[in-house]
Amino acid sequence: MLDKLANTIKDFLPDAGDALVDQAMTAINDPATGGLQGLVAKFQAGGLGSTVQSWIGTGENLPISPDQLRSVLGNEQLAALAGKFGIDPAQAADKLAALLPTVIDKATPGGQLPAAS
Repeated sequence: MLDKLANTIKDFLPDAGDALVDQAMTAINDPATGGLQGLVAKFQAGGLGSTVQSWIGTGENLPISPDQLRSVLGNEQLAALAGKFGIDPAQAADKLAALLPTVIDKATPGGQLPAAS
């Protein structure tokens, strides 16, 4: 499954090197933030539960705007992610807003979150 996620990231960011893909995977699976389950919980707590559920479910993925993403992740976390990617926070918000719906969709085959590890 992680290989599928890495390939999805490479499809969205074709100029990304392996280091960028590794950073994105690390951010999504970071146990310090609860991994994928923690990320989903953060979106639910931020009022975007129906949006994140569309990514998990088997139907159409609802879009998220960079501003919505910023409101859920916060400027500090977004700036930290941007620093890891070597881009500015606005670019990070744009790329993550485009990327997260597909990545979470691919990480939740059959419309279910994987069991916490």
